[in-house]
Amino acid sequence: MKKIFLMAFAALLLTVAAHAEDTLIKAKAYLDVKTGQWQSPAEILIKGGVISAINPEEIPDGVKVIDLSGQYMLPGLMDMHTHLDLDFNGGFDHIITKEGAANGALRAAKNAEKTLLAGFTTVRNIGTVHITDELIDVALAEAIDKGWVVGPDVIPAGHMITILGGHGDLTLGLSENLIEQSPINGIVSGVNEAIKAVRYQIKNGAKVIKIHATAGVLSLEDSVGAQQLNNEEMKAIVEEAGRHHIKVAAHAHGTEGIIAAIKAGVASIEHGSLLDKEGMRLMKKKGVYLVPTTGLIDSMAGSIDKIDPKMAAKAKYVLPLAQDNLSEAIKQGVPIALGTDAPLIPHGQNALELSAMMNRGMSAIEAIRSATINTADLLGLPDRGEIKVGMRADIIAVDSDALENITVLESVGFVMKKGVVYK
Repeated sequence: MKKIFLMAFAALLLTVAAHAEDTLIKAKAYLDVKTGQWQSPAEILIKGGVISAINPEEIPDGVKVIDLSGQYMLPGLMDMHTHLDLDFNGGFDHIITKEGAANGALRAAKNAEKTLLAGFTTVRNIGTVHITDELIDVALAEAIDKGWVVGPDVIPAGHMITILGGHGDLTLGLSENLIEQSPINGIVSGVNEAIKAVRYQIKNGAKVIKIHATAGVLSLEDSVGAQQLNNEEMKAIVEEAGRHHIKVAAHAHGTEGIIAAIKAGVASIEHGSLLDKEGMRLMKKKGVYLVPTTGLIDSMAGSIDKIDPKMAAKAKYVLPLAQDNLSEAIKQGVPIALGTDAPLIPHGQNALELSAMMNRGMSAIEAIRSATINTADLLGLPDRGEIKVGMRADIIAVDSDALENITVLESVGFVMKKGVVYK
């Protein structure tokens, strides 16, 4: 089944004729995220989806005026760790084993709209989580670009690359003769298969590669931190992706696997639960981002005892350590980019991660930077992350000062993406 066929179902539900009009937005203030200061007056002129002037002396004829008097504008937020084709209700088996790619595409479209309307205008979808050859997140990204469905810009990973029986092997725990996984699905054994897996994802539209350097929490391996892909496999993946100018994100909980992934040349460490000071030193030296996803600890607090006992035991062991190590990473100045692991923070509630990072030691402006200029840097997308002349008009607005109360970003009232108003 081809990607376009999958997304045709979503196209039947929602068609968007999104055209960027020349627009002037008037608000109380806008945030300069680099200085951490509100700027006023705040009149932003937008042409062709790009910020063309701030506080212009003259307003061209025919410009649409949006009056946001009393509101505070910020650049659109970005989430570096989402799974839009997935929802969480104490587990994922009901989706992974019973849902086909077409259903997954519709689920992803639903969650993409929730995410955009929450003020997140760009996300990385860090792996399709369905047993299928189809790259659901690539199809979703293409559908959003074509205006078939509403959602943020999606940077898709396709299938996660993992070892046979590893954290991303979606058949782990199922009957061994039920379905065979292969490098097409990201399941590899050895360097040659790892390279084949990378090439398949990129051939079919992946814009980032996700690997599993270590075991994980919500899967049935015994260990949460043991290294899985070996050093040679990780290095080969990074080198192959690099030839295509594609970055690699590494799921990694355990210390040894974290350091191996950093040395292999990944752009980001996802989770980093058992990150130690040597890992922090290497990340600072090499400019590797930490995408900590610790807000899910708060979101999952009431459901840990409802999940599989093996997973629950791993969660209770590793998640408190992740909080402490994130606090130390913040103190040490490790580069940090916001990621939620949505749906573990529910889709559309992504901004809860901002408060979580402040609880671990960030200031409000540091948390906002982690979701704007830091994420833009990690993605290699210099056209977004600030309200500045020449930048894409990805703009959100809230009714009070987010530097005084970060939780206001959990209730965004205005959302513009590339000059088009969606909320």
